[in-house]
This record gives sequence, C-alpha cells and structure tokens, in this order.
Amino acid sequence: MSERRDDRIRRIEEILLGSPPQYTKDEVAEASGVSVERAEQLWQAMGFAHVDSDEVIFTDADVAALRALVSLVSADVIPDELESAVARSLAQTMSRLAEWQTGLFKSLLGQSFATDVDTTTEVAAAIVPVMEKMQDYVWRRHLAATVARELDERDPGIDERVQVVGFADLVGYTRLIRDFTELELTRLIDGFESLAGGVVAQNHGRVIKTVGDEVLFVADSPEEGAEIALTLNEEIAKNDLLPPLRIALARGPVLARFGDVYGSTVNIASRLTSVARPASVLIDREMAAALRGHEDYKLISVGSTKVQSFRGLRAWALKRR
Repeated sequence: MSERRDDRIRRIEEILLGSPPQYTKDEVAEASGVSVERAEQLWQAMGFAHVDSDEVIFTDADVAALRALVSLVSADVIPDELESAVARSLAQTMSRLAEWQTGLFKSLLGQSFATDVDTTTEVAAAIVPVMEKMQDYVWRRHLAATVARELDERDPGIDERVQVVGFADLVGYTRLIRDFTELELTRLIDGFESLAGGVVAQNHGRVIKTVGDEVLFVADSPEEGAEIALTLNEEIAKNDLLPPLRIALARGPVLARFGDVYGSTVNIASRLTSVARPASVLIDREMAAALRGHEDYKLISVGSTKVQSFRGLRAWALKRR
C-alpha cells in the first residue's frame, strides 16, 4: 500500500473517530487513571485486537470513554464483576451495526469505495453525522420503551420472568446458500428480517436477535406469542420470494441479560423448531395449557417429541380456530 493511500485511509479514520490518534495504550491508561492491564482487558472485551505498547492509535474519545466507564463502576452503577461483560455486550451490538453501515457505504459507492478514497472520505464526512443523530434517536426511543416496560413489571428488579420465547427458521436455507447469488441471498435475508421484525413489533413482541436464517423473539403473553407465530406464517405464504418457516414457541422462566435471553425455555423453543414441519407452529406444554380453550386457537397434540437433551417433551401444533 502506497504512502499516499495510507494518508487517505488515516483521513477516513480521523473523520470516523472524530479526532486524530495521539496516544499509546499506556498514555490512555494514565490519562484515565486506570492500570494498563485493566484498560487492555476492556479493549479486548470490546473485540479489538492486541495493541503494541508503542502504537499510537488512541484518541481523546478513548480517554473519555474509559473515564466514563470507570466513573460508572466507581458509582456502583456497574458492578466490578460486570465491567467486561458490559463492554463486550455493547461492542457486539455496535460491531454488527458497523458491519451493516460499511456495507451501505460499499453499495452506495460501488467500486469507488476501494479505488477512490477521496470520494469515500467525502461521503463519510457527510453521512456519519446524520447516522450518529439517527442512532441517538433510535437508542433513546428504545431506551424509553424498555424502561417503561420494566417499570410496568410487578418486580422490575428481577431479571428472570415468565415469557414466551419463539424461534422462526427459514426452511431450506442451506440449499439456498449454495444455489443463490450473493445479491439474491442478501435480498432474501433483508426480506426475512424486515417481515419478521414488522410482525413481531406489531404484535407487541421484541426481536432478541437474528442469526442468518433464524430469528429469536419474545412476547409477554401467550396470545401475543401465538399471534406473532401464526401471522409470520401467513405473511410468508403471501411472499413468493421467501421460503416457508418452521416456528416453535415455549413459555416459562427466562433470564434476560444484556439484551439476550437464557434458560431451559429458550432451549425448548429451539429444539421444537428443529422438528417442526414447514409452515407450522409447534408449542410446548406451558403454551398449550395457557391457550387451551381459547376461542381463537386450535391445538392438535403431536405427542412426545424426541429432541436433544429433553426426554418426553410433548408438543402441540398451533392453528387458528
């Protein structure tokens, strides 16, 4: 890489970081009032590679961020033992957002993204401030909605609560990966995530995450979970570009931690999804008990289901009455 190209890339980095790099990791640690070991541990928890002691890659923003995190720990807002977990969770979310935004730059600029660094720099300088405002707006809206939901809980201090957990899985995804072009696969994934996100939100659920061909969502009531699952299959059936879904729902205690969910309820929903038929919805015993006799739904027992780690797990097919 030529020296001129190096200079151009540094210009882009300065625009994206907000200021030029001027500190080594030792200098950042000293300016923040923490040990180098602690600073490096947090740096790696955020998913960044090891940095040599003489590398000048840090900015004033790095110092400010480290000071802010330390102040939250000192004020007991973040417990000491969760410091790295908080950094890691935040980094995972931001990393995915950064990947998507870089893809947006590439699709907008085409070949010039890699060949015309001056144009890329100009576009970055124009778009990044707008993206920053949008991110702040969306974050605040989600924060307000989440806090309001937590305050509405009987005991918002408890991380474990009874919820409906659902998985929706695209049928034949492995074959599609093999047969589709990159553009076709991109359209498929975007279409699936857009449809799933819309249906889940409209029925008062929340998407926890999407992983390739699968979306994980939660709902607070059995009826909301049922509506999400059934509506997903109905909407997918109207879309000629998307294959059918396998969907499963389970209801029970769920541990919510750093934006993700854990526990046997999550595992049951995942296992049932793997044995569900295309365009169907399977539910577990707890969901069946909650929906039995409901005027809008019909349950069909499929008996014991053989799935990994769960013996004698019973399932029911959920349909509209």
